[in-house]
Amino acid sequence: MAYRIRPDCDFTEAFRSVATEQLESAITVLEERPDGAHEAIHSFRKNLKRLRSLYRLVAREVPEFQEHENARLRDVARSLSAIRDAAALIGTAQYLQQSAREPEENEALGRIVTILEGRRDWMAEAESGLEQRLAETSHVLKEAIAAVYTVSFDGGHRKNARKLAKSWRRTARKARAALAACHGEASADDFHVLRKRTYDYRLYHALLRDIWPGAMKAKRDAAKELVEDLGHIHDLAVLCELVEAEPQLFTRNDDLAHLLDAIIFRQQEDRRHALVTAEAIFADDPDEEAQRIELLWLTAAS
Repeated sequence: MAYRIRPDCDFTEAFRSVATEQLESAITVLEERPDGAHEAIHSFRKNLKRLRSLYRLVAREVPEFQEHENARLRDVARSLSAIRDAAALIGTAQYLQQSAREPEENEALGRIVTILEGRRDWMAEAESGLEQRLAETSHVLKEAIAAVYTVSFDGGHRKNARKLAKSWRRTARKARAALAACHGEASADDFHVLRKRTYDYRLYHALLRDIWPGAMKAKRDAAKELVEDLGHIHDLAVLCELVEAEPQLFTRNDDLAHLLDAIIFRQQEDRRHALVTAEAIFADDPDEEAQRIELLWLTAAS
């Protein structure tokens, strides 16, 4: 079953199916690792993000389940994050290099990429107990599958429609509040919050896409692009933090100057573009959107 909840299916069965599929996919990729451990961890973390969005969709109905499982998934993702985060920094430096404004900057950023690759490789060699943690993570995910089957949702299509509308309204309101906080003297954390809320918004469009396929896909695609833009903004902030935390990595002052200039320029450009995109995506009134979702769900289920 794809990452979707069909309005003509039993809601409990559909919820369990979607959740179990994501958990089983995460277990499989961690155990088989077709592209290596670090790519497996990357895929596993994406599965967990989809799950956490799914659980937020039903949080009002099963608050204790959502709170417990959200914490479980958050903690297990963090336990495997260090090496993957080191690899992500390489991608951030490559992203900067792709938009280098002059040859000297391009060459400097190329050397920065090499430094970050060396750091990732050193961290991988120094990593101890990775196999044990991967095995422990698979066990935790199997426990999470069992937990999925402890929850159920009572009521018919009308109650489900109201439930989904309330969740949609809450997420859209949070996204608009996060967007408002990103104007003016916004911090990196403000943009990161907007990214998380946009991620939920995007996945809600995926989960409920059968109620209005064409329109939901268009909005989902736009939200996906915004999530990627906001992801770059977050990654640039993380790279800045690395420069402050581990300045000994960057032995050439001119390379460091080029790196910081490139980060500042790219942050400004990406923030400006992201705000324009976000204003368009979250232009609709949350109450009107929620009412539309409720009506579409009822119509599709009839």
